[in-house]
Amino acid sequence: MNQPLCSSIFPLSHQAAKLSGVSEKTLTAIKAVDSVLSVKFPVEIDADTHIIVEGYRAQHSRHRLPSKGGIRFSDEVDLQEVEALATLMTFKCAVVDVPFGGAKGGVKLNPKKFTPAQLERITRRYTMELCQKNFIGPGIDVPAPDVGTGPREMSWIMDTYRQFNPQDVNSAGCVTGKPISQGGVRGRNEATGLGVYYVIGIGEHDVAAYDPNGLNIDGIFNYRAEKGSFRGFGNAEILQNPLAILERDCDILIPAALERQIGLKNVKKIKAKIIGEGANGPTTPAAHDYLVSHGKVIIPDLLLNAGGVTVSYFEWLKNLSHVRFGRMSRKWEEAGKDKLLTLVEASAGRQLTPQERGAVVHGAEEHELVYSGLEDTMIGACEETRATAAAKNTDFRTAAMINAIQKIATVTEQSGKMFL
Repeated sequence: MNQPLCSSIFPLSHQAAKLSGVSEKTLTAIKAVDSVLSVKFPVEIDADTHIIVEGYRAQHSRHRLPSKGGIRFSDEVDLQEVEALATLMTFKCAVVDVPFGGAKGGVKLNPKKFTPAQLERITRRYTMELCQKNFIGPGIDVPAPDVGTGPREMSWIMDTYRQFNPQDVNSAGCVTGKPISQGGVRGRNEATGLGVYYVIGIGEHDVAAYDPNGLNIDGIFNYRAEKGSFRGFGNAEILQNPLAILERDCDILIPAALERQIGLKNVKKIKAKIIGEGANGPTTPAAHDYLVSHGKVIIPDLLLNAGGVTVSYFEWLKNLSHVRFGRMSRKWEEAGKDKLLTLVEASAGRQLTPQERGAVVHGAEEHELVYSGLEDTMIGACEETRATAAAKNTDFRTAAMINAIQKIATVTEQSGKMFL
């Protein structure tokens, strides 16, 4: 039986707390989960059938507002998991200097067992509970997609929130991860996979595919979209146990799905030199210690997968400003560059080709500004993490948590506490 996720997060945060230099009084305040919502509600499945659905939302920290965190649909959701993931979100936002507190939500169901119409009813009813209990809003708590949810569910959440808050002009900012047509930001979906060039193995929930000569990424995902599985794809070796892919020869291993995938049961079989945690909490504390002690480099989840909440922050800013990034400045920038190039051409005595001129004059579009902002954010967070790891002689996970704890403590202590 798997241990709860909190057993993976809290021991590591305790270790970082000891090295952070933050007072015990402030650490006690940081550790506590601020608010928790637990609801049960009936949903009509058909004319003769109702089911009772369980839903949760945890706001770990409101030292900055709004709180931020995804909503997952999974039959393994429970309150303890939601609280742990909300805690991780607080750290993650602090690591990349996104001014949000941490939150997380979940609905206990397997979305594959329900029709789109049934999922819409469940999503809207869950959102109604959030609205009635004041657990959602552009300045209160802003959900996003997670396991089992996506842009479709975020659209339903936004529309439901609008029905309850027709006077809120910023209602599009109540949730992120929306389709572009509903106020989403260009570049969000692509940002997750930027920089991935050579893949030799991929694991899914049912099977894994492995080819030491490299997999055709577009080909295998198009195949899975058509067939529903990796089985039968090209020359790839199909592993019936998807977790076995973690133990294959590779330079970089990226567990990118669920929690607690690398533990004592398999850590000694991990051959990768670098483990990049794309998922939340995929490595248990004991496995983390073993890997680090054997010279493996772990790029922790609260740093590596913080690109999602960073781009969510950009989408939230776009929704509050009510204008697409680049709309007010792109043509002005292009006109200025065009005039400058004309002067350069006159001075150099050579005309640029239309292709050369277009490449230089081109003004940034929304997705390019998103990529730029994401790159700047991640470079800054990585540099901070490396500096702390060197200064404290510790691993990157502990270093990232130290930075997060210190930033949260600074905001908490400088803002003060009412009614203490």
